[in-house]
Amino acid sequence: MNVLMVSPETVPFSKSGGLADVIGALSEALAKAGAEVSVLMPMFSFIDPKGFKKDESFSVDMMGSAIEVSTMVKTVKKVRYVGLVHPYFTNRKGIYGDTSFAPYQDNAERFMLFSKAVLPYIKASKEKFDIVHCHDWATGLVPYLIKMENPKIKTVYTIHNLAYQGEFSRYDALLGGFSLDDSLFSGGTFDKRLNMMKAGIQHADKVTTVSPTYAKEICEKEQGCNLDWLLRQRKNDLLGIINGIDYRDWNPKTDEFLSVNYSASNLSGKAEIKKEIQKEFGLSEDPEIPLFSMISRLADQKGFSELLSGSPSALEQMLSEGKCQFIVIGTGDSRFEEKLKDLDARYQNISVRIVFSNRIAHVVEAASDFFLMPSRYEPCGLNQLYSLHYGTIPVAHRTGGLADTIIDLQEDEKNGDGFLFDRLSPEEIVATVNKAIRFYNEDKKAVLDARIRGMKADFTWEKSALSYLNLYNTLATQGRRQNEERQ
Repeated sequence: MNVLMVSPETVPFSKSGGLADVIGALSEALAKAGAEVSVLMPMFSFIDPKGFKKDESFSVDMMGSAIEVSTMVKTVKKVRYVGLVHPYFTNRKGIYGDTSFAPYQDNAERFMLFSKAVLPYIKASKEKFDIVHCHDWATGLVPYLIKMENPKIKTVYTIHNLAYQGEFSRYDALLGGFSLDDSLFSGGTFDKRLNMMKAGIQHADKVTTVSPTYAKEICEKEQGCNLDWLLRQRKNDLLGIINGIDYRDWNPKTDEFLSVNYSASNLSGKAEIKKEIQKEFGLSEDPEIPLFSMISRLADQKGFSELLSGSPSALEQMLSEGKCQFIVIGTGDSRFEEKLKDLDARYQNISVRIVFSNRIAHVVEAASDFFLMPSRYEPCGLNQLYSLHYGTIPVAHRTGGLADTIIDLQEDEKNGDGFLFDRLSPEEIVATVNKAIRFYNEDKKAVLDARIRGMKADFTWEKSALSYLNLYNTLATQGRRQNEERQ
């Protein structure tokens, strides 16, 4: 099985969010399982060229002009990373913008060029790829181009977050030399816009997303982001495959950020880390009080409106009762930052850090008793997976990947490893947190058992990679049969 991944970002070379982690880890897991894997990515200015070798040179047609590009290649852990070299990428500070709040004005042209480079690269490299696997909005035009120019190649298109669709002016499509095919656009006659994700969904042979529940949710109007009708049309070709996590980076047995390591067979180190973190974050050093944490983007999607709205807000109600402690880590919307800072100034049982720190993320996960995730929607979610593996019990809204990976203790005491609530509201958040507090205070053995069950759950990338390989093999078999019938 020879697979070409196409992604705007990938660990270990470029990253703006979780997409990069997925591409790097999935590609490595596929290679370990025996697949040949290449990843086509933009060669950004910040990527260290050390170890890369000059690869192919070819031209890409953009509005009738031949744009010269080249590639550089480096193999890491059996995965070939192919960097596309062009000033659109090599002369920029960031991936989508200089900062996450200021996207480049020519992103449509940049990623149209990236998409249009895929087929010329395949031709120049002389590789016989069985599958081209495209990821998120920036590669949405690739399945369309392949279907138009070389339908023998099978495509998979993965939606990592349907809310970000790559919408641009319809005139941008002309700059890229694209026809005005309705499948490339969303909106009506007067507000028609190029929609890269729509093109990917419509033209890929198979469409996947990052959890089974999210695959169902995006077919409904509430979470369909105006593409629910198209996803319902493609329902038979839509599949949800849960993301994995890299247990080399997230493992309390070996985590280099922890002062003491621990495991499911010996959790004593977790209590020591809790004491250290309570001291570091200015909280009372009390082993008996349950410690809740949130490590998150401070955004509406993550439930901060429901958590911080009203007077008193849901979070203030929980703090004022004094039955728990909170640590909140993250950056984002200034409204939420200010409200959190205000609570931090007024209450002794909360500590807020408006930062992003890998070390803090690891040590706070390890120290916490519970991890709160009141997300409005969550395609997959990673923090609940980290939490489970660190013996930290998740408390979450039953949506997307949260619903697929957490077993509710209220519904299944013997197998449960977290708490889920169905209605996202301030009242439900407070009620479920209070249930978790009672659980913590009333039955220490049940708490320990739930921690151990979570730590033993299997969310490895190897498991997810096998699901993708099964999908690839099915498509490749279909492709061979179709090619035989044409002959």
